[in-house]
Formats: sequence, C-alpha cells, structure tokens
Amino acid sequence: MERSRWGAVEGTGLADWPITYDDLEPYYTKAEWELGISGLAGANPFDPPRSKPYPLPPLPIKSSGVLLERGARKLGWHAYPAPTAILSQPYRGRSACAHCGFCEFFGCEWGAKSSTLASVIPIAEKTGRCEIRPNSYVRKISTDTRGRVDGVLYFDPQKQEHFQKAKAVVVCANGAETPRLLLMSKSNLFPQGLANSSGLVGKFFMLDSGSLTLGTFEYPLNDFKSVRVTRVVQDFYDSDPKRGFYGGGGIDARFEFYPIGFALTGLSPDVPRWGAGFKKALKENFNRTVTVFSHTTCLPLESNNITLDPDTKDAWGLPALRVTYKSHADDFKTMNFFNDRSLELLDAAGALKKWAFPVEDAAATVHLMGTCRMGNDPKSSVVDKYHRAHDVPNLFMVDGSSFVTSGRNQPTCTIQALAYRAADQIVRMAKSGSIPA
Repeated sequence: MERSRWGAVEGTGLADWPITYDDLEPYYTKAEWELGISGLAGANPFDPPRSKPYPLPPLPIKSSGVLLERGARKLGWHAYPAPTAILSQPYRGRSACAHCGFCEFFGCEWGAKSSTLASVIPIAEKTGRCEIRPNSYVRKISTDTRGRVDGVLYFDPQKQEHFQKAKAVVVCANGAETPRLLLMSKSNLFPQGLANSSGLVGKFFMLDSGSLTLGTFEYPLNDFKSVRVTRVVQDFYDSDPKRGFYGGGGIDARFEFYPIGFALTGLSPDVPRWGAGFKKALKENFNRTVTVFSHTTCLPLESNNITLDPDTKDAWGLPALRVTYKSHADDFKTMNFFNDRSLELLDAAGALKKWAFPVEDAAATVHLMGTCRMGNDPKSSVVDKYHRAHDVPNLFMVDGSSFVTSGRNQPTCTIQALAYRAADQIVRMAKSGSIPA
C-alpha cells in the first residue's frame, strides 16, 4: 500500500495495489514449491510472515558471500542466504546445481535453474492440454463485433500468417511487448488500442533500478565458480522518510562479469584500457574482484512509456516499440544512497580498492513493469486485481506489466505468484461460464 503509507510523490503516479501481501502469500508459496527455490526461511529479519519454508536448503556460500557477511557484521547489518531459483538438491526429477559457474546468460544443461522451461512447462505438456508452438510471433489480438477477444493472428517460422481461434487470450509478453501488442491490436471498436479506454496502456513504464560498486581484495576469490549470488542484505529495503526521499532496496555481493565483460567494464577507472598495464590489471584483478549490486525502487511516471515507433519496423514489418524513459529525482537519490552503503560494505569487508559506477538513467534492463497496471478503477488502470482487462471480459495480461509499483527487489517470483493467482481465477471463471463463449 505504497500511496497509503508514504503519500503522494511529486511528479509520479505512485498508487496502491488493489491486493495485499496476504492475498498473494499463498501464491508465493505455490510458486516456490512448484518451481523449486533454495533458501532459509526466517534468516531475513525483515521478511513478512510466510506459511511454509522454502522447499530446498540454501546453496553453499561463496567467497563474495563470506566477504559480504564479514562487512555486514562489522556494520551491524543482517546478511542472510540468498533465496535462489536454483536447486541445491535434486528436486522433482531435476538435478542439483553442479556449480559450473555459467548461470548468467546461459541455459542450464543440468536443469538446476528453476526456469519455467525446466520446471513447469514440461509438466504442462505431459497433460496433453498444452501445445507449444515455438518461433511463433503474434501480430494482433482479434476481437468480434461485441468487443470480445476471439483469437490471435500470428506468423509461423516461415512468416506465414495463421489465425488461432480462442475463447480467451492470456498475454504474457513482458512489460514492453504486451503493451506493444495491445497498441497494434487497435480496431474500430478500440481506436486507441485494445483494452486502452483509460489511455494508460504503455504508460508508467518501470525498470529494475540499481547501482553497482566493485572492490578488489588481497587474495584470489574464485568467485566465477558456482551461482551468481549467495548472500543478501536488506537493512535498507523499506523507504524511510528520514532520508528525505522515497526509495529502498536490497544489496548483494556477486560474480557479475565473465572475462570479456570484465575487460570492458570491470576494472577501476584509474587502470589503463590498452597495452601492458591493461593486461597486467586483467590478470591480477579478475579473480580478486567482487561486485556489490543494489536492486532499488523505480517510481512510476506517466511520461515513461512504451509506444509504437511511427517509422521503424521490425523483421515482420510491424511497428517497432519505442521506449521513453527518464528516472525520477528520488530514483537517482536512492541509487546514490545505495552506492554509498555498498562502498561502506566493501570497506568493512576489507577491500584494498573500491569504486562505484556513476548513477545514470538505465541503458538496459531485464525486468520491465507497469505498462498495464492493475487497479479497481477502469479510468486509472488497465486490468483488474485478477489481471482481466477492464474493457475486454475474456482478455488477461499476466506479466510484469500489471505492477503498480516496482517493488524493491527482483520481481520474478512476484510475477509468478500473480500468474498462479490469475490462473486460479481464470479456471473459476471458465467453470462458472463467466468467460464468454
């Protein structure tokens, strides 16, 4: 209840969610147990109540986690095992993590990463009621004369167009492609785009904001092995009026860069970027550097949006999406605050040298939120609290686009919990006949 707790933040669309943690907690638990999450319940003193422990124990601690714990202990902060969607033990026919070190940007040949591809999609396919059509590309959601969804038009891998009839459509294309598809699905009945009577489709675009600091240590760390993160600090998770701005988040120590990435961006600013000095720094520092990363809030601004580019087309000849984004002043203050805390942490952990990346507007992100926000009022939201479009009774948007606020940490488990909750409602509606035939 961010707006109710903190009041208005000038220049933003900060609002309350139409659901509470208590509404969502059973679905967090369901997601954790269905997908397979490793963690230690009760280890984070700032966690809200939970109905069940994690299904698996935490993964082994790495050097970066040991250093974070050391620094946090000196500062009086609370480091705890990172809840991770990677199996610490065999689970439901999948192998445990082999600690190969290739989690970031790679699929997992062991099946230990609890992606939907490894965990729940195979189960869905085995039911005989789920068909995957890979490399298909939906270009438009079709509606009938009553304004109800009746199917989708899509291209197959050969770019041949097909029509798939449907009693209901669930869009899960993320916070950028979902609004893009709705805007491309405009018609005489929906001239502003499908489900867009509020004019808010694509607006209030939010990112997973954050800040990045690095430190070098005396001894080799071998942090390139195993998973990315093993310890987290959330002492500054909530917003605090004493700071003078809205925002909070979490801090973790991690392995961030493979060798090429480290060579491009992982060295301190005073190191030469060419020649013998550059090579010497790479050799000495790659295995002695720890990254401290902060996930922080991103305020919802109506001016931050996803729209259709009037000129640029994609490979299918459809309008490319256009992103307009600028961080709110409080977001910059939050990121700088976390940079300062991260430098404190590195210092307390014994770093020989430490530095921070300059805080600036994001140039890239993986978590996209807010562009079809949920709410009770059709004038100020796109979907209701069960992700059904206010304007179209058999259309659902179930991904990060429904977020009213960004949260203060990675949003993946929240997206999954919301999806399980929406799925329960869709089943109830189908059984009761309230999804129009």
